[in-house]
Order: sequence, then structure tokens, then C-alpha cells
Amino acid sequence: MKFLHTSDWHLGRHFHNVSLLDDQRQVLNQLIDYITLHPVDALLIAGDIYDRSVPPTTAIELLDDVLTRICQQLHTPVIMIPGNHDGAKRLGFAAQHMQSSGLHIISDFTQMLQPVVLSSEQAGEVAFYGMPYSDPEQVRDAFKNKVSTHDQAHQFLCQQIVDTFNPAQRHVLLSHCFVDGASTSDSERPLSIGGADCVNHQHFLPFDYVALGHLHQPQYKGQEYIRYSGSLMKYSFSEQYHKKGMTLVELNQEGFVSAQPIPLTAPHDMRIIEGELETLLALGQQDPHADDYLLVRLMDKHAILDPMEKLRRVYPNVLHLEKPGMLMDSEQPMGRARLARGELDMFRDFFLEAKQEPLTELQTQAISQVIQSLKNQESN
Repeated sequence: MKFLHTSDWHLGRHFHNVSLLDDQRQVLNQLIDYITLHPVDALLIAGDIYDRSVPPTTAIELLDDVLTRICQQLHTPVIMIPGNHDGAKRLGFAAQHMQSSGLHIISDFTQMLQPVVLSSEQAGEVAFYGMPYSDPEQVRDAFKNKVSTHDQAHQFLCQQIVDTFNPAQRHVLLSHCFVDGASTSDSERPLSIGGADCVNHQHFLPFDYVALGHLHQPQYKGQEYIRYSGSLMKYSFSEQYHKKGMTLVELNQEGFVSAQPIPLTAPHDMRIIEGELETLLALGQQDPHADDYLLVRLMDKHAILDPMEKLRRVYPNVLHLEKPGMLMDSEQPMGRARLARGELDMFRDFFLEAKQEPLTELQTQAISQVIQSLKNQESN
């Protein structure tokens, strides 16, 4: 049996006030094209389908279109669970009615113990269990137990599922959590404070494959079959070196066989570039990917008038600007001295940038007198 493991679609997300919906649509079209050319037995989505619990209408419309094409046109079952960004009740609305079309939304604890069973010649029957994202408080309330951490909650829920196992079947789990020791990125919302969200991978060992969601970098923990697929596309500059996509998983009658990354490419990459302004402007004129979403670190040590406007002439999607060059060596004695005497020097930089010519001697004397006058007023 072959199925695709995905997670963290975050439909409707904005990044630095820029909507990523069109990029998400193009990436999801690549996913659909792959299933069209390489049919699979199921598509798994391990949480964070939307970016917030009340998603915008455009995000709902995109999901509806994608699921219609996959379930009805390609006849590929889809199994999904809510993540910490999703509203479980909203996502699970009319879930029972949708099962007949091949869409299986596992959004509460009752459904968690009723697996979606699919069959293939290679693997026989495979039971797909979904563990909806839940805080320990929700587990305590539902099962009247005394769990107090995410780890205890997952240990308890996993045991509830394992107790229902049919030994003649293979067993796959979808879960949305933070496995202890896994690599994080800036775009993931913390599940709790102080490390109480960590989950031990050993709770997942009884399963043949564990499709994890929440962390945006593809990786596995403990065993190769306990795996994060990562997000479909980049959602922060900290992810600039991530390889985004989905995971093609194969099972046979003995269990896990392989997990193969399938790359997906967004129309706009997320990159960090750094250098002096004039150098970056020259590079931008030759950059074949000048439309990428950029964080720019300017290394110039002098003031620059409206650098964002200048950069966007060659890099139209500069989303964030940092100026570490202005603070470089500020901890050194010469740097502190430069900052201490900097009023006239800073005005010189500003004047040169604004007028494209240096201060004359008379102008320098006039500005010096103004600065000294202001200092005298402050001291009085």
C-alpha cells in the first residue's frame, strides 16, 4: 500500500501582511498532479489544515476545491485530523456524511477509536487511526483521568488505540504534536510554555507508521516510521533551507517498507540575503529569482535614506529589513566612541544620501552650531 503523508497546509496564512493563498493553490495543484500521474491509496493530512480556527472564506473555498478534485475526481480517500491552528468542531462539521465521498475527518475522541480501514493486495487491511490535537485538559475532561502534560495525554491516548488493535491489520496513526528532541522553526505556534508540550516517541512504537504534524521541517524521531512530513511550503525565513514537500509511504503485510520525500515548489521562495546596498542592487538586476520573498540584512555602516524603496525596485517582495551594519563593532571602544560623537556624522550621512552631495564647510559649521545650541538647551 502506498499513501501520501502531508501536514501543516496553513491555508489562509499571511506572511508580513502578504497573502500566501495563491502560492498555496499552486503547490496544492502540484500535489493533485502527482496523484493524477502516480495514484496512491490515500492522502493523509496530519493537522493545521487552516492557519486559524476561523479561516477566511477564500481558504475554505480552496480546500473545498482541492478535496473535490482528490476525493471525487481522482477517487482517492483523504484522512485528516485537526491541529492546534484548526477549530476541531468547525473542521469536523458533517464529517459522517462526507465519509461516503472518501473524506474522513477524525475530529473527536469517539472517532479516534474507529479506524478508517483500507485494503490493498500488498499490505492487506490497514487501519488508519486519527488522534485529534488535544490539550491535556481536554483529555482529562473526556476520560476523567489525571493526565497533566502532553506526554501523559499521548501515552494514555495511544494505549486506548492500541487496545483496539486487530492483529490481522497494519496500523497507522495520525497525530499533531511536538516529539521531544525534534527540530523547530519560527513559524510554529508553541503548544505550551516551559517544555510541557514534549511527547516521547516511544508511545508510538506499536504502530507501523506514525504520520506526524506540527513541525515544519521533514524529519523522523526514534524510528524511521515515526515521521514529520513538514509543511507544504515555507512559512518563515528560518525555513529558508528546508526541503518542502510531502512523504510517499509504502507498507506491506510485514509493516513499514519506506518513506520517500516528494518535493513541492512554491512560486516564491523565502530567502535571506545580506550585503551592502549598492552590491545588493547590482545583484538584484541579475537575479533570476528576484520575485522571492526576502529578508534583507544591510551591512552598510552609514545611514541610508529609504533603503526599502531602493531595494524594491529590483527585489519587489522585500518583506523585512534589518540593519546589523549600523550596530557592527558597537561593543568595541572605537565603536562606542563613534556612537558617542555621532550627531554631526549621522547628519552628514543623511545629507549625502538625500542630496547626493557632501556638506560644505559653511553648512558643517551651521549644523555644528545648531547641535551645540540644542545640547546647551538640554543642559539648562
